[in-house]
Amino acid sequence: MPKEHQQQKHQQSKKGKQISKDGHKTKGQHLNKGDYKKKGQQVNKDQQTAKLELKQTFPLTIKRLGINGEGVGYFKRQVVFVPGALPGEEIVAEATKVHPKFAEAKIKKIRKRSEHRIKPLCPVYDHCGGCQLQHLGYDQQLNEKRDIVIQALERHTKLKIDELDIRPTIGMENPWGYRNKSQFQVGEKDGKVLAGLYGLNSHNLINIEQCAVQHPATTKATEVVKGILQELKIPIYNEKKHKGLVRTIVARTGVQTGELQIVLITTKKELPKKDIIIQEIKKRLPEVNSIVQNINGEKTSVIFGSETATLEGSDFIQETLGDLQFELSARTFFQLNPEQTVKLYNEAKAAAMLTGKEKLVDAYCGVGTIGLWMAGEAGEVRGMDVIPESIEDAKKNAYKHGVNHAKFYLGKAEELLPKWLEEGWRPDVIVVDPPRTGCDQEFLNTVLKIKPKTFVYVSCNPSTLAKDIQTLGGKYKVEYIQPVDMFPHTSQIESVTMLVLK
Repeated sequence: MPKEHQQQKHQQSKKGKQISKDGHKTKGQHLNKGDYKKKGQQVNKDQQTAKLELKQTFPLTIKRLGINGEGVGYFKRQVVFVPGALPGEEIVAEATKVHPKFAEAKIKKIRKRSEHRIKPLCPVYDHCGGCQLQHLGYDQQLNEKRDIVIQALERHTKLKIDELDIRPTIGMENPWGYRNKSQFQVGEKDGKVLAGLYGLNSHNLINIEQCAVQHPATTKATEVVKGILQELKIPIYNEKKHKGLVRTIVARTGVQTGELQIVLITTKKELPKKDIIIQEIKKRLPEVNSIVQNINGEKTSVIFGSETATLEGSDFIQETLGDLQFELSARTFFQLNPEQTVKLYNEAKAAAMLTGKEKLVDAYCGVGTIGLWMAGEAGEVRGMDVIPESIEDAKKNAYKHGVNHAKFYLGKAEELLPKWLEEGWRPDVIVVDPPRTGCDQEFLNTVLKIKPKTFVYVSCNPSTLAKDIQTLGGKYKVEYIQPVDMFPHTSQIESVTMLVLK
């Protein structure tokens, strides 16, 4: 899942979209295709000589979904990845890229269609790439995401899969319009202002007027601001020439509060017709609470710059999760799907098996959401992170909610935990919510030395989850794994794993 300590790293690749913390995809950030090789699988000389050739067409039966949402099949024992293909389908494929150990292909013809194939709701689905699974019925998406977790465990652990409790994926009743924040790049073509995402496997900007997974308030706000920029002839940033002014429109809504924030990311602080822009936004979007400008003049794929100025209204908007309330400034990380976040955090709390007496560590704590979520049922909470701003926000959040038994510390877990142990403080439960790269090896080594009774792993990447489980496997047993669908219609899958000391 998206993590608090990566709040500055909303990035857009120069060649496409990232599989980012927020569930949207960026070329160049695909998970390693080598991860797909089955455990113990060998490639002999005969197999190596049976390579496909570029543009070769061939029959292919799709066996499963890959971790990036593409169909996976085998042609003469060579693994082939086909975007848009579904398990059980028989297709005619055309090789688009041939690598030493695998190939990529596109669908030329579907000879046998999956019963779960549906028409995507989004009109630009085939070009955008922000979602990967809109062509798959939602109930089956949940099944396939559970299977992706199983595949990762098969590849990276020595566990007996049939003996594990891997539960059905927790989905959404309405899996549309769930994203509370949009970050649309701005461009110009034939005198028309565009706002959207870069196209699949390209750097062509796809103009998105309606997005099926975005909250309607963010879509409306982006369209309104785009129209104002067009009418006032505000210079639009040209990435190739590194000229122009407005590069990104960010819109975020408080789903529970109804508040709205607009952020204009520009290359310079000077904003022509600033007062008119503000006046028009307020007139057309009376629900707006915060209008902010962020300055990023660098030639970079990073979205936000370091300088932010409030143009009108508050510096932040309010949002709630359960009984907790948060202030969201322009660069503050917050979960993109609040409805599923509540389910995810409740699953993590259930896995912690708290009785009100436990000493709990919230590692990778960010602004303290998980630690504060569990604080009411824990004896003491200590959170840690390496980002100073996150720790300051966590302290403020604890103070605001009157949670006096939750303390937050700046530093690495592998340094703080041994220090606390020397002081006589040993955690009963450790909860981690790491980035896609998984837990730091030094941290895992420290956990194996500290030996908390319960280790709760909130994961946004099945592959790194499986690798970390294998590292802990000598001393910890997997009680169960609960997948949670935080980003419907994308290939992303979150999960909560309960591990207990053997």
